[in-house]
This record gives sequence, C-alpha cells and structure tokens, in this order.
Amino acid sequence: MTDLSGKHIVLGLSGGIACYKAADFCRALIKAGATVQVVMTEAAGQFITPVTMQALSNRPVFTSQWDARDAAGVANSMAHINLTREADAIVIAPCSADFIAKLAHGAADDLLSLMCLARPLGTVPLLLAPAMNREMWAHPATQRNLAQVQADGATVFGVGKGFQACGETGDGRMLEPQELLEDLVAFFQPKLLAGHHVLVTAGPTYEAIDPVRGITNLSSGKMGFAIARAAHEAGAQVTLVAGPVSLPTPRGVTRLDVKSAQNMLAALAEPAQAATVFIACAAVADWRPTHAADQKIKKDGSGQTPQLQFTENPDILATVAQSPRAKSGALYCVGFAAESQDLLANAQAKRLRKGVPLLVGNIGPATFGQDDNALLLVDANGATELARAPKLVLARLLIAAVAERMRARA
Repeated sequence: MTDLSGKHIVLGLSGGIACYKAADFCRALIKAGATVQVVMTEAAGQFITPVTMQALSNRPVFTSQWDARDAAGVANSMAHINLTREADAIVIAPCSADFIAKLAHGAADDLLSLMCLARPLGTVPLLLAPAMNREMWAHPATQRNLAQVQADGATVFGVGKGFQACGETGDGRMLEPQELLEDLVAFFQPKLLAGHHVLVTAGPTYEAIDPVRGITNLSSGKMGFAIARAAHEAGAQVTLVAGPVSLPTPRGVTRLDVKSAQNMLAALAEPAQAATVFIACAAVADWRPTHAADQKIKKDGSGQTPQLQFTENPDILATVAQSPRAKSGALYCVGFAAESQDLLANAQAKRLRKGVPLLVGNIGPATFGQDDNALLLVDANGATELARAPKLVLARLLIAAVAERMRARA
C-alpha cells in the first residue's frame, strides 16, 4: 500500500509558468498510488501541452466545457458534472490569481471553474496550490479572494519563497511537487491529535572530546523525524528537537537543532511547558567527557593513550516525566528504548524506571540508519508488537496508539 492508494484525484491546471511543476506533481501522484484525471484551462495549454499530461496520467485530458466525452472517452455532454463525482479531491496546481478570483466570485466560464462550482461540497474537497508573482500574491484583492475561498470551504496550501520566472524574488512560488504531495497525503490522514502540541526528540547526541572528536552513536534520526511528520499529519502542532543529523525538516514542523545531551535538555524547557505529548525518540548519550579539551589532543609518540574521565548525562526522559505537568497528566510522555537484546524485559524495566505510561522498544543495531523498523509498545496492560514496516507507517501507528491512550485517560 502506498500513501494515496485508492484515491482518485482530479488535477486542475490554470495558466502560469508553474505548469511545468504540474507534470512532476502528476507523476508523483501516480507513484503514490492515486489515479489522476487532468483538467486544463485554455491558458494552461499555453505553458504545457495536454499531450504531456495525458502521457503522465494515462487518461484523456479535458480542456473545454464543450468536450462531449467522458473520462472513458464515451460521448457525454456533462463533463463538468461527471468528472468530479468519483473524485476524492480536486487539486488546482497551479492556481493562478485569476482563477482564485473566479472561485471567490463563483464565476464559471470554462470547464475547470464549472467543475469546481458543480462539485459535491460535502464529499469532494477543493485544494488550491497558488502560483503567481510576489506582488500579485501580496495584493489586497488576492488576499481578500483567498480568504473568501477558504470561507467557502477550500483548503489553500502555502506558497514558496524564492526566485521567480519574472526575475523577482519573494513569496508566491508554487510549492515543489514533493511538498505538495506531502501536504495532500497529510490532508487525507485522520486528525487524531487536532488541538494537541507534540514535542519530539530525534537523532543522536554528540559529546565533544576535543574540537574535532566526540562520542556519538549510529542513530540516523529517521524514526523521530517520521514521528514528527505523522504527528503533524494527525493535526498536531509539532516541535522537533533534533540532534546532529542530515535530514530535511518535515512539512509544517518547527525544528530546533541541538548537539549535546545538555543542549537537548535545555532546548526542551520552553516547548515542554506548552506541549501535551512528549515523545523521547532521540538516542541520547548516557555519558560525556568530564572536560572537553580546548585544542585537538595529539599523539606524543609515547604510546600512552589519553586518560578520559566521564560524567553521566542528565536523564532527559525521566526529567520531563517527573515534571509537574507530566505528573498532573497535562503532558503525556512516551519513551524509546534502543536495546541489543532481551527487548521485552528491558523495555518493561525502563518504563517503570522512567515513570512513563508508554515505552516503545526496538533493537538498535537492526534499525539505526534503516528506512524500516519493528516496534514493541509496552504499557501497564502488556506489550503489543508492530511488525517490521517503513518507519513512517510505524510512526502513524504509534501516533494512533498515543491518541487512543489519551482518549482513554480523558
């Protein structure tokens, strides 16, 4: 199963240079498991041909309200009605300032605007990916029209900022195809944590020995980043505190980068005061060198190794779990245990030791750096296995399990 398996998307293109991105977006939708029906305005056809979009979607492209075919190529004079009745969503990408104005005023002088007006409001959502010059985007008329279409029930995706085809730089670029895909996938996910603020830690910590050496571990951060994405998809406000990893920030997530365990604990202080869920997924170093050298420690030819002394790092999970907000039930804490053996026994012991309602165990050497994982959820009622699967799939299951437990506590 892929993220959009079984979804049928009507992809509308209005006029704009961002139509070139619509080709990649269509391809991404197909790869994500969706079927795609393309509808283009006459202006869109000046930027990309219907032949291109037909080849990518494997369906006939509709451009005119007078087109007598249906999606199967059979004669039918009701394309503006029939094209949307089986759709799970209409996505207009790019959505020009002119097309937004049409939607705001209920204009319907071409097939695409007719189709949007005639869609079943209760079952076919309308999603817009604006694309225009920065001055057009900032114009009061455009912002007024955007507010109106949102009030009428449309969902407006954000815009990108950067170099534009006109040579100017600013807001108004259409989001990149992968960003749009993530936003669309998130739109369809159940909003199990709407109204919640989820705080997630991810990745390793790095404890300096000297300016060029340090102690760390093999955690890639992929599981924690997947959890942050899944929490955002579930409707939560998400803050991600990340150790030193090279991963892109999930869409819609606020990211705080840290290095050491002490840095991580300090970074958690403020967001932990507002969070309702804390998920400690980071692989935090248990010890740090007591004194980090100011300069690189060099060999002196004697064969003697440097004598390093270690100090125990603060226990981040236990510290947060013992805070007044966690003890009062205002903050639901979830811990992770990366073990190398005896997973169930070690996870059960760690849950009790840390004082958290839910502990997630996994075998570290089998998951560090990998795109998949297998999890063991341990709480007061026992243990539940989540079979090996992609980390994002497991992250969504974990978020659902957290939401279920929070509802039971309410």
